[in-house]
Amino acid sequence: MKARLYKLFTWCMALCLMLPGYALAAGGGKIENVVIVADTRKFSGWEAWWTNLYNESHLYFALLTMALIPTIGVLFGMFADFLMGFIGIDLKSRGSVGH
Repeated sequence: MKARLYKLFTWCMALCLMLPGYALAAGGGKIENVVIVADTRKFSGWEAWWTNLYNESHLYFALLTMALIPTIGVLFGMFADFLMGFIGIDLKSRGSVGH
């Protein structure tokens, strides 16, 4: 029974992976490359710079995004720690755990 399910799963996965290729091959003609761009007409300032960076270089956009997300996370975490300490919640000491 397990072998039959494995075989059925394998055939289903193969069909799912090959079906788009067959559909594209049946369409005839050459498929053009897809161009992915962001619309910058409604943005100004840093938003326009960010979308232009996305349009000009996906690599630089990805690298900058990967650098900014952890940095912003650390800053928000430090701010939340400061704010909770300011209102009296002490997360640094582990006294009574509630038992």
